[in-house]
Amino acid sequence: MKTFPESINKLIDEFSRLPGVGRKTAQRLTFHVLNTDSERISHFSEALKMVKVKVRDCQICSGITERDTCLICEDVNRDEDLLCVVENPQDVFVFEKINSFKGKYHVLGGVLSPLDGVGPDDLNINGLIKRLTPGMEIILATNSSVEGETTSLYLSEILTDKQVTVTRLARGLPVGGDLDYIDEATLVRAMEGRTSV
Repeated sequence: MKTFPESINKLIDEFSRLPGVGRKTAQRLTFHVLNTDSERISHFSEALKMVKVKVRDCQICSGITERDTCLICEDVNRDEDLLCVVENPQDVFVFEKINSFKGKYHVLGGVLSPLDGVGPDDLNINGLIKRLTPGMEIILATNSSVEGETTSLYLSEILTDKQVTVTRLARGLPVGGDLDYIDEATLVRAMEGRTSV
């Protein structure tokens, strides 16, 4: 069997590094790029560059923005006393799709995972503590994985003496599942049925 030219092999390798993309899909994507006109590929290439150049962390919630603060943090109509704590920036947009949460967010930047060398100092926990005000409700919306549950338990313990109400998303989210793959109806029910920790 003849091998692909080096430039094709390199692009296949890069596509196969994307989450959920295997070698065969990477090959299909590569040949799609190869068969697409140069102008379209130039737009695609520019979009890839711009997302790395323009997008940064929000200075308040650590979500993603092209400015110093994100649109959600700047929205004066959002409930300042309701803070949803999520693992990653993309989780914010999962909740925003359901259009029923009117509070603000805080992004941890991951979960506790001692086996992977991720401890409390590696997460944006200090930023969370700085944002607390008495009477707030903190919704722990980590995934139902072992690491997500561990992170939620850790946060609930350090938040107990902070004069805030700590709640957790209601059960119904599949154990081991990621928020990215949860259907909207399940997510709405989980948000509405959250419980005290």
